[in-house]
Amino acid sequence: MTDWPILSAVTFLPLVGVALLLLTREDSPYGRRNILNVSLLTTVFTFILSLFVWIGFDYSNPGFQMIEHREWLGTGIAYHLGIDGISMLFVILTTFLMPFCVLASWNSIEKRLKEYMIAFLVLEVFMVGVFVSLDIVLFYVFFEAGLIPMFIIIGVWGGKDRVYASYKFFLYTLLGSVLMLLAIMAMYWQAGTTSIPELLAYNFPAQMQTWLWLAFFASFAVKMPMWPVHTWLPDAHVQAPTAGSVILAGILLKLGGYGFLRFSLPMFPLASDYFAPFVFTLSVVAIIYTSLVALVQEDIKKLIAYSSVAHMGYVTMGIFAANEQGVQGALFQMLSHGIVSGALFLCVGVVYDRLHTREISAYGGLVNNMPKYAVAFMIFTMANVGLPGTSGFIGEFTTLLGTFRANTWVAFFATTGVVLSAAYALWLYRRVVFGPLEKESLKALLDLSGREKAILYPLVALTLLFGIYPAPVFDATAASVDALLNNYTAALEAAQSVALSAN
Repeated sequence: MTDWPILSAVTFLPLVGVALLLLTREDSPYGRRNILNVSLLTTVFTFILSLFVWIGFDYSNPGFQMIEHREWLGTGIAYHLGIDGISMLFVILTTFLMPFCVLASWNSIEKRLKEYMIAFLVLEVFMVGVFVSLDIVLFYVFFEAGLIPMFIIIGVWGGKDRVYASYKFFLYTLLGSVLMLLAIMAMYWQAGTTSIPELLAYNFPAQMQTWLWLAFFASFAVKMPMWPVHTWLPDAHVQAPTAGSVILAGILLKLGGYGFLRFSLPMFPLASDYFAPFVFTLSVVAIIYTSLVALVQEDIKKLIAYSSVAHMGYVTMGIFAANEQGVQGALFQMLSHGIVSGALFLCVGVVYDRLHTREISAYGGLVNNMPKYAVAFMIFTMANVGLPGTSGFIGEFTTLLGTFRANTWVAFFATTGVVLSAAYALWLYRRVVFGPLEKESLKALLDLSGREKAILYPLVALTLLFGIYPAPVFDATAASVDALLNNYTAALEAAQSVALSAN
């Protein structure tokens, strides 16, 4: 397997589907069916291929594996791919969610279906490319290129305010990344390389670390998104089609957390330690403030979107706690949130396809004629709250445990978010599912179809499995997290020794 470019295959296999779609006529008798089948098979094969990455991965090796390296025209920039325990997790999550996005779009996308599926397959290429890149310029290209298909997906197939939402999404994330580009140039001039493994081993001067950290933070904070640069996310979620919301919540929000773990913490340890209280403050504000905002929402999607901002607050808090429980918890929380939040948006899509409204007041009593839907929605709601036995509990509890070791007061205030999440999530579930079935528009609704069961049931199974047995995730990331934290601690101790000797 080491001789075969499996990472390139996983990254670019969706382009085979794009080529087949370009040869397919949508206006032919079986055009729509062929487009859907090609898209689904492409994403399924990509996921199956990515499982071979998991199978061939050595858990005990903290370094990068399955390396692919090709120089580009003597520029110093290389086509350099590889994975470690941290990035492998996100590659699998990305390829896993894509077939569900295709299934979720089966009946809901009526116009320009071929272009829609092409946009999603191209987006998958860019998202996987971010996680496997070991050249910082290649990382930046993939990181920014992903904006284009998502901008198109929201702007063309979104709701009535889709143009506003798509431009807001694009401008927020692009402007943040301009500073990261300047930082990448400065790192190249300082270290003389764009190789991520070499940059990880390079000791940047303390003052330079501060400015580089801030530049990268500007990009990753918007991507997460952290408070107060989170305002693009609710608009994007509300206007995006169901599959677009799944990818936004499941993958694109994780790019910021991945960036903190790949660049900020290991490359700029002194700055990360210095700015940790600042990150803790923003994280706690995000958890409490956006939870309170979620309580007053009347749109289901917007409520879940604010919930996502709050849950990402736990992630940033855990990362900058800079201990094993915090970082492992943050990684698990990102994986869990990708599954649970994506599933919640899929649940919204199920009822939206029937009634074409997301207003909470339009629903009520769905348990009477949609009991299977009510059970699936309940499990995802409980996971979102952090109920023991679900994946949401493992991520939040481990993150809070790590944060408690770093700062007791931060953990105390962050824990209030657990109570608030129960308030808004249970309030939403009660108004949508429970109560008498009085509205005439709801009485004719049918329970989950076979396609909708194929979407929701696997996600239910994973939510419960990881809540009961989280070991596969922790085992996969343990060695890489230990190596990251050991290097981080060593850098801080070395800096303290230099400071003491100077005095």
